[in-house]
Amino acid sequence: MSEQLEQLKRKYKNTPIPNELDFVVKKALKQRKKRHVNRMKSLVGIGAAAIILITGINTSPTFANALSEVPLVGSLVKVLTFTEFKVDEETAKADIKVPAVANMENKTLEATLNNKYLEESKKLYNDFTAEMEELKKNGGGHVGVKSGYDVKTDNDQILAIGRYVVSTVNSYSKYTYDTIDKKNQLLITLPSLFKDDSYISLITNNIKEQMRQQMKADPNKVYWVEGSMSFETIAKDQSFYINNDGKLVICFEKYEVAPGSMGVREFIIPTNLIADALVSKEYIK
Repeated sequence: MSEQLEQLKRKYKNTPIPNELDFVVKKALKQRKKRHVNRMKSLVGIGAAAIILITGINTSPTFANALSEVPLVGSLVKVLTFTEFKVDEETAKADIKVPAVANMENKTLEATLNNKYLEESKKLYNDFTAEMEELKKNGGGHVGVKSGYDVKTDNDQILAIGRYVVSTVNSYSKYTYDTIDKKNQLLITLPSLFKDDSYISLITNNIKEQMRQQMKADPNKVYWVEGSMSFETIAKDQSFYINNDGKLVICFEKYEVAPGSMGVREFIIPTNLIADALVSKEYIK
């Protein structure tokens, strides 16, 4: 058993990581094939999937506890806490939770996502410790960082993970999203949902209208929708996720389209406005 575990660990560490995460789903949507997986084979695969998530940080009680909560029989793709980087000093505090996706049949995508999450978290922690040491050399100061994740959507088809970073030093914050098609085992990108680039203007115009309506209804809400610093257009690969109702949610970072006091902003796009531009109704209802 020990030798098998070591083999699985080596296999995980040696899994090649694609340079790009842009898994295009248009072909999958048009030529979707149902997967039939034998229950016993699935059970074995789930056990292996859990094991190969182990890396050098293999003593985390958080990870062990999380794994114990993952159902074995009939389990679906899940996200859990792999490990945690923590520092708790008087002037330096860090709490970095690293997510991991488990039970995917597409092991390349699973390994790619999990390596990405781990490497980004390691860099965040290393940058934090370097800044902490630099402050100590220069007479001291306060430094802090908090990072974690939210499961935005988890249903039979969609798993949407939101990951956040908040720095207490310079009020820096960042929120990123990954939306996974559990059935077809694909990472969904915004461009892959649409036939062409027409969605950019359709969504942009609707968001501007939503901003104006929100400001009209609530004087305390402020958006940069007019003037020299106004929001002009969403990016082709704008942050997004698909919610539990099958609606497209477009997301903006803090300070991206409004003052920092407004925080991260999300806009649900009416499906009827983008229906003709969609590749299919597979995801967006």
